[in-house]
Amino acid sequence: MSSYDLYSTPVPTETWNVPMAGDTRFTWEYDEGRDRLLNLYQKGKDKQWDAQKRIDWDLEVDPVNIAGLPENFNPLFGSDIWEKMSQKERDEFGRHQGSWLFSQFLHGEQGALNVSARIVQTVPDLDSKFYAATQTMDEARHVELYTKFVHEKIGMYYPVNQDLAKLLAESLEDSRWDLPYLGMQVLIEGLALAAFGLYRDMSTNPLVKQLLAYVMQDEARHVAFGRLALKDYYAELTDKERAEREEFVVEGCYLMRDRFKGREIFEQLDMPVDKCMEYVDNSDMYTLYQSLLFSRIVPCVRDVGLWGDKVQAAYADMGVLDNAKADLEALMKQDEEIAEKVDEERYAAELAARKDEVDEAIALGGTAE
Repeated sequence: MSSYDLYSTPVPTETWNVPMAGDTRFTWEYDEGRDRLLNLYQKGKDKQWDAQKRIDWDLEVDPVNIAGLPENFNPLFGSDIWEKMSQKERDEFGRHQGSWLFSQFLHGEQGALNVSARIVQTVPDLDSKFYAATQTMDEARHVELYTKFVHEKIGMYYPVNQDLAKLLAESLEDSRWDLPYLGMQVLIEGLALAAFGLYRDMSTNPLVKQLLAYVMQDEARHVAFGRLALKDYYAELTDKERAEREEFVVEGCYLMRDRFKGREIFEQLDMPVDKCMEYVDNSDMYTLYQSLLFSRIVPCVRDVGLWGDKVQAAYADMGVLDNAKADLEALMKQDEEIAEKVDEERYAAELAARKDEVDEAIALGGTAE
């Protein structure tokens, strides 16, 4: 069955073509590079993995509660709309919610795949080209992984969220080489990293925890790459150039804030959209969720030097300004450690299973005698 047949609503079968401006930049300087970026490049090579082999695809997923989250995590929980829904309707809502969420993860990864390939072309220095090439491979693996998960474990796709599509297009259409960095590495990847972390930590489903932990191990490097490359460059900008980037950040952050509200689910299920969105906006759970989603973006934007009054005012308006105090280095180290722990737990489980098989074979041999 074609993936087009699995969409919740029909999508165009032709490709989405985004015009690109700017130059493909070559450099003839091969001798030197920044140690920090070259170390990140080495790490990117060392940490490559195979999505077919590293993930335990035999693990089952509940199609109506994909991440295995408690009911009160739903933004409609406790509303009169939720109370009037039958269990069948709640289950259908849960299936669409999971499909929509992981479809957006998938579409974002394809965006990252195209943008990282674009960065290889447009960035002027060789050390950044080296690292962006490893990221392109990472993103291809993530697209592969989420495609398999959505197709085989959920069986339904949602179209790309239009807020995400708009930011992707704006990141690629601009001729300035740093805009794809800023749009993807800082805003889109930063938000995705926080969302992945939230679901990784709250999910009770082993497969979901596994795939999110491994993807986050890669994504933490990608955000670090954007910080390193942009911090040096933005320190040299004029006030006018910096103000233009800050305007881009403000618009992009409002788009990213709206990206995870789930309006498309309410529309698809013919629910009272405006009333549902009102519940989402006023939900304590969504307020907390939104704050956590910006836990990676805000300190990164501050770190690269785009911390003017407009940016701070926008973050205050969103209620996420306090995230500027977050320790990005500690968060990314934690992402690495969690992925390694998942690996250790899987290895221990495999060893235990093999031991059981050996013991069983020995017991059967003794019986045969």
